[in-house]
Amino acid sequence: MNRLLPALALAFALAAPAFAQTKWDVPTAYPANNFHTENLQQFANDVEKASGGKLKLQLHPNASLFKAPEIKRAVQGGQAQAGEILLVNYENEDPLYGIDGVPFLATSYQEAYKLYKAERKALDDKLAKQGMMLLYAVPWPPQGIFTNRTLDSAADMKGLKWRAYSPATSKIAELVGAQPVTVQAAEVSQALATGVIDSYMSSGATGYDSKTYEHLKHFYDTQAWLPKNAIIVNRAAFNALDKPTQAVVLKAAADAETRGWKLSEEKTGWYVDQLRQKGMTIDKPSEHLTADMRKVGNVMLADWLRKAGPEGKKVIDQYRALQ
Repeated sequence: MNRLLPALALAFALAAPAFAQTKWDVPTAYPANNFHTENLQQFANDVEKASGGKLKLQLHPNASLFKAPEIKRAVQGGQAQAGEILLVNYENEDPLYGIDGVPFLATSYQEAYKLYKAERKALDDKLAKQGMMLLYAVPWPPQGIFTNRTLDSAADMKGLKWRAYSPATSKIAELVGAQPVTVQAAEVSQALATGVIDSYMSSGATGYDSKTYEHLKHFYDTQAWLPKNAIIVNRAAFNALDKPTQAVVLKAAADAETRGWKLSEEKTGWYVDQLRQKGMTIDKPSEHLTADMRKVGNVMLADWLRKAGPEGKKVIDQYRALQ
C-alpha cells in the first residue's frame, strides 16, 4: 500500500496546475436584478467558461463590498481587481469623466454611442495613467425627473430636496434653485421614505429598482442624457493573466458591451411601463420646461468645456463631426 503513496503524490502534483484558479473581486453599486448587474454577471460567466475555470470573477452587488464612490479607488489600489463605476461620479477628479452627464448633449442611444466613440481613446488614456484599463461601458436609459410636483417650468423646481449623485446633478439643482442632497443609488429608497429627498433626476431603471413609485407620483420623461457605467480593471491584475486568458477577458468584454447597449435600449420602455403600472404618471415635459432645461444644458456644456480645456474641446469636436 505504501508503494502507492509516491505515485499518488506525483499524480496530485501534476494535476495541481489544472486546478489553479485566479479569482477577481468585482464590486458594483447596483442590485443583482438590475440589467447592468445581470450583464456583468453574464460577462463573469463567459470569462469563467471560456478560460476553462482559470479566471473566476466574484461579483459583489448592491454596494456590499465598496460603496459607489469607493469602487474606482479600490480597483486602482488593488483592493478589488475589477469593478463597475458610474463615470459621471468622478467629474470632480477629471472633467472628462463627466461628459455624458451634460444635459441634452446626447439624448438618444445613437447620439450616446457617437459620444462614446469620440471619448473612448481619451478615457483609455486617462485610466491608463492611473494604472487601470476600461473593459467596456454601457449606458443607463435616458434621464427624467421624479417628483410629486407639477412641473410646467424650471421655476417650479425651486426648493425641491433634490438627490444629487454626481457633480452634474448637483449643478442642475444649483441652476434651478433646488437643494442638492448627495444620495447614492443603494440609498434612494430610504432617503425618499425619510424625507431626506423629495425629487431627483435619473433613469426609469433607478426609479424601478428603488421603488420610487411608493413615494413619488410623477416621472417627467425629459430624456436629458444617458450616463454610462464602465467596467474597469486593475492593469497589474490584467497583466498577470496569461495571454490566452487576457484574450478571453477582452472578447467577453466586447460581447458584454454590445449586449449591454442593446439591453439598455430594450429595457427603457419596459421600465417606464413598470412605473406606470405601479401608479406613476409618465409626463411629457412641457415646451417651457424643455426649453428651460435646455438652457441649463447649454450653461453646463459651456462650464464643462471651460474646465476640460483643449482635451474636452477635441472630444466635443469629434462627437459633432460624427453627427
